[in-house]
Amino acid sequence: MRSWTGLRVGVATWVLVSLSWTAVAMADPMTEKIEKERATLDQLKDRIEKTRQQADRAGKKRESLLQGIQTLDERLLHNRQAHQEISRKLRKKDQEIEVINTRIAGLRMSIRERQDAILARLRVQYMEGRFGHWKTLLASGSYGDFQRRLQYLSAVSERDYALMGTFRSDVADMEQAEREREAARVGMLSYKQSTEKQLAEMRSVKKEKKVYLAKITQQKESYEHALQELERSASRIDSLLRDMEERRRSAAARPPTGGILPRGVKGALPWPADGSIVSFFGRQKHPTFNTYVQRRGIEIKTVEGSAIHAVMPGSVVYADWLKGYGLVIILDHANGFFSLYAHASKILATVGAPVGAGQAIGETGDTGMTGENTLYFELRQGAEPLDPLQWLARR
Repeated sequence: MRSWTGLRVGVATWVLVSLSWTAVAMADPMTEKIEKERATLDQLKDRIEKTRQQADRAGKKRESLLQGIQTLDERLLHNRQAHQEISRKLRKKDQEIEVINTRIAGLRMSIRERQDAILARLRVQYMEGRFGHWKTLLASGSYGDFQRRLQYLSAVSERDYALMGTFRSDVADMEQAEREREAARVGMLSYKQSTEKQLAEMRSVKKEKKVYLAKITQQKESYEHALQELERSASRIDSLLRDMEERRRSAAARPPTGGILPRGVKGALPWPADGSIVSFFGRQKHPTFNTYVQRRGIEIKTVEGSAIHAVMPGSVVYADWLKGYGLVIILDHANGFFSLYAHASKILATVGAPVGAGQAIGETGDTGMTGENTLYFELRQGAEPLDPLQWLARR
């Protein structure tokens, strides 16, 4: 009985082991296939991730076209401000040297006059001899005369002493003034060297921007992406002006959109800057890429640093950087009209400040997507762009 039971257990065990081996043998090809599929899937995921990262980098590169221009503009603006500050210090140092030169000239004249007076006194004393003052006293006819002569000699002696003291003081002052002048000249030389350094850096940044702009405008893909970014900036302006119009309507404190300007203003507004027009309002064609852009304003070529004038009374609602436009000023004229001034090198007005017609609100420059000193000018009725040439005075 025991032997039969042991035999059955042995047979069962052999069967189980055989089945296990068979299952393992059947599972091996499936396991291997699964592993291969998993490896292929992992490789595919890696390729997808790399492609996504490349796309992100390319997208960021495209998005950074105008940001790159703004970064260069900010560097140039920093260098320009540093150059202006150094130039101011240089002018102050020059004025300081001029004041010192005038002081030295006065001291030299005073010293010559005192030298002449001292030489005259020495000649008198030489003529009188060593005991000249005793001869004067002994020639007295009375005690009173003696006292008067003594007082006179004392006064002369005090005057001679004061003359010598003043002479020495003037000489010391002149020596000090000359030391100050030399120190001022050393400072001026240092400022001149700093000025030359700033000018060199400005030229370098301008050249870098010129090359950067050339790459954008000469490569169609880059140019189109830059236009897309410019369009987004323009849309931001549209949104800002629409929001202001909405607030105006809700407040009912000012005329609604489409407010009317005083009669006779159309065609008589003062120009925002002196210069010649280089681009016009409306649809413009690119000379190389056969593409079109819709310009909302005009560009006026100017001399760098020329004044930007408000075309009407109003208040400043925006004064900051805007991608592609550089430094921008937007005025609300409280009659449904707005004006925009871009590519500035300096902003002279602050947000919220009232401005009068013709008031200088900034200085022209080359910030933003421009390689020349230009002023970009827009005139809007609400958010609707108008052709500025129909409103500016004819010339």
